[in-house]
Amino acid sequence: MSLEALRNRLPDYARDLKLNLGSLSTEPVLTEQQLAGTFVASALASRNAEVSKALVAEFGAKLSPEALTAAKAAAAVMGMNNIYYRFVHLVGGDYGNLPAKLRMNIIGKSGVEKVDFELWSLAVSAVNGCGMCMESHEKVVLHGGLSKEAVQAAVRIAAVVHAVAATLDGEDALAA
Repeated sequence: MSLEALRNRLPDYARDLKLNLGSLSTEPVLTEQQLAGTFVASALASRNAEVSKALVAEFGAKLSPEALTAAKAAAAVMGMNNIYYRFVHLVGGDYGNLPAKLRMNIIGKSGVEKVDFELWSLAVSAVNGCGMCMESHEKVVLHGGLSKEAVQAAVRIAAVVHAVAATLDGEDALAA
């Protein structure tokens, strides 16, 4: 499935999502690798098979094999980290002073520029709703030279991809 087929699958009431998918697919503030990786990582974080297949087919081809693997790895490791650090943040207490004791080596050895991996991690953290992770990754990407507009673009992609996945999940549930 292509991006266009995914857009066509959305119902009329989700016209804004169709338009946003189209405009964000050519977002000029991100490099091609940043854009494609953000779509891939956000799609995998959305947990919708149709969205994941369509967006990985559309954007995975624009990434090197190493970058595609890194975008997938960002979704995987942040799926774990977002749960853990959201707990630490919400519960408070001494948990923040304890070592996490979770392996996350991929963050330091992703195979792509650190700023790109961190941007993808930020997008996934937005999908998963981890404020502590969003703050941490936003700080790293800004320090790495990206603009606030680039951060905003990545989070806009994450928001739209998540909304597309939720809409299709809802439509599929109604059709069942």
